[in-house]
Amino acid sequence: MPISDDAFYMRRCLELARLGAGKVSPNPMVGAILVSHGQIIGEGYHQQFGGPHAEVHAIASVADEQQFREATLYVSLEPCSHFGKTPPCSDLIIEKRIPRVVIGCRDPYVEVSGRGIAKLQSAGIVVTEGVLEAECFRCNEAFIKSQTVGLPFVMIKLAQTLDGKIATSLGASHWITGEEARREVHRLRSVYDAVLIGEATVRADNAHLTVRNCAGRNPLRVVLDRRLTLSPSAKIFDEAAPTLLFASSAWEGLPVVELYRQRGVTVLFVDEHSGELDLRQVLEELHKRKVLSVMVEGGSRLAASFIRVKLVDKLTMFIAPKLFGGDALSSFAPLGISFPEQAQHLRFEPPQFFGDDIRLEAYIHV
Repeated sequence: MPISDDAFYMRRCLELARLGAGKVSPNPMVGAILVSHGQIIGEGYHQQFGGPHAEVHAIASVADEQQFREATLYVSLEPCSHFGKTPPCSDLIIEKRIPRVVIGCRDPYVEVSGRGIAKLQSAGIVVTEGVLEAECFRCNEAFIKSQTVGLPFVMIKLAQTLDGKIATSLGASHWITGEEARREVHRLRSVYDAVLIGEATVRADNAHLTVRNCAGRNPLRVVLDRRLTLSPSAKIFDEAAPTLLFASSAWEGLPVVELYRQRGVTVLFVDEHSGELDLRQVLEELHKRKVLSVMVEGGSRLAASFIRVKLVDKLTMFIAPKLFGGDALSSFAPLGISFPEQAQHLRFEPPQFFGDDIRLEAYIHV
């Protein structure tokens, strides 16, 4: 089926929107273009948090304002209708007398949702919405979950062999995947708000969790250490990136807490159940701190824990063409599955190769 003109231009909006990945959170990623007589006359995207929105950049890129009178504005997310860090984009669109606006999806933010569209329509602007809606939602899946559920979007990342192993029987894991796959992991770190890891993986890998193999920001580092057993001098507690350390409330009075804080680490305490930290409380605390997305880079136990309590949205598996055998460490600790019908169901995305390794992404079916 041939693609419609509206869908064609919306795809360009999505390409532009993704240029803001890792730069605009906790705002959404948004792209916008202006089209007149079949030609793109202006483009823009939301470039940084607190900066002008995509529509503002697109409109500013057009030199001749007379062109607005016969133009269509395409934007991947509903234009805002309220005063935030910037004025309402819907007011600017009305001011420029743009006659038609095509929107990918509605903004779930309560101050905007549907109001931007209503304001445009009340000014006589023709509004078309829902063009490539699913793709536009996917572009801002973390923002949308944060607004609708009140928790960050959680992705588990694992590097494993073809037979599902993340380390040999001796615990060795460097390196299962090749350089290209490892570079992609660093890119993912740069676009997620936080990277979360357990104390066992910190100790085993001497983890640093910074972005080193590509350009991009360092994410917030989140460490789970129930009994505060990690040394305050560990590499992960350096000043390369901000770090949160979660521990059990039962250990709140330990003198070592002050040593962590002297290194600039924020120490937070949550409940524990059956020897594990309350992961929902961890995510709730991150949501309060405007963390929209969390990349879990822990080992098999932490991955299984997140899945058991149904707090995972997506799995990203980098699979190397290697075999470790049955006595090696599996990707997931026991999940309590006794019968096939109890299995966690997933939905695969198209695979992608990074060198000799393949990346499989799968969304959790709820």
